[in-house]
Amino acid sequence: MAVSKKQITLKKRSKKVSKKTNKKSVKKKVRRTPKKPRALDLRKFIHNPVITPASGSYWESEAVFNPGAVRHGGRVHLFYRALGPDGISRIGYASSKDGVHFDKRFPHPVYMPETVAESAKHHPYTSPSRLSYNTGLYISGGGWGGCEDPRATKINNRIYLTFNIFNGWHSIRVGLTSIGEDDLEQGRWNWRRFVFLSPPNERHKNWALFPEKIGGKYALFHNLHDDDPARVRVECLDNLEEPIPPFDSPDPHLLPDRKLAWHNRTRSAGPPPIKTRHGWLLFYHAMDKDDPGRYKLGALLLDPKDPRKILYRSRYPVLEPDKWYENDWKPGIIYASGAVVKGGTLFIYYGGGDKHIGVASANLEEFVRKLMNNEHAVFSIKSAKVA
Repeated sequence: MAVSKKQITLKKRSKKVSKKTNKKSVKKKVRRTPKKPRALDLRKFIHNPVITPASGSYWESEAVFNPGAVRHGGRVHLFYRALGPDGISRIGYASSKDGVHFDKRFPHPVYMPETVAESAKHHPYTSPSRLSYNTGLYISGGGWGGCEDPRATKINNRIYLTFNIFNGWHSIRVGLTSIGEDDLEQGRWNWRRFVFLSPPNERHKNWALFPEKIGGKYALFHNLHDDDPARVRVECLDNLEEPIPPFDSPDPHLLPDRKLAWHNRTRSAGPPPIKTRHGWLLFYHAMDKDDPGRYKLGALLLDPKDPRKILYRSRYPVLEPDKWYENDWKPGIIYASGAVVKGGTLFIYYGGGDKHIGVASANLEEFVRKLMNNEHAVFSIKSAKVA
């Protein structure tokens, strides 16, 4: 049977319509397909480490690491742990305009809670009778006295430092001192006489102050471990100048392993909590049983009104020790103890391998959003710059 020109034209049109319909249906299916979560891009500064040991300076020739950080007067101020050949930890200082290039660095320590003469009085069973940097006996940075691992917090017009005071493995206490903003600007290190936050003859480390009062009181983060795994320990204090009554805080060295998210061994808090519009962002150190011996960084979001309550926890580590400067002396160590926010960018300052200082950055709002959406957050190696 002969096919008319009209029928041929109608068939061509129907084919075109069916193709368009198929394309539309395909497009609809593509739109409905859920997108896979993209990794959050937290960037390690391409020129890390940003601060290294100073070979020509006795007191910081062996190691510089584990810095506290604050923003003030348009600059980022770092207070870092420094070690020389005598094995005594002192606090050094450096500052930067852009947060990654540190153009100011003091040639002498800016804080030390005890003199060398006082250090020498330590009993031989708690510390070596001869002052020396001993990486075998004291593997935590090689030091055995002084002040360790400062965490800096700016509250109103004062800069507060919490730090660890080591006097043997059975006596580690947390100390606190502070300095005014004017003194910081002028480089006058008029620190207040330090007070102990933790009791004697116990082991406590890595306590940090929140950057503002909560419920009219100073908030002190002191322990990641609570009987309820959805909570942490925060103590509220009326005064920071007087002796603090003892409160319950278990020795982190004696706590049993507990499987949480990606880790089985929780170690310590990182920088002081960071305020966001969704809650308090807290980074912490932990260890994975499938990758033992390496410190990695996780993240928590705490309730803005009750910071003891955990709202979200990262499912994976957000920072891992994979670069040479994170394995140069003590392999596999990332120890973040300082953080600032500027122009919406979060900067994390950390010790690498107990020897160098590195920095990593992220967009704060994006990081928190992905944390709340249970998405995977990882670090990539790109250049970072303060906005």
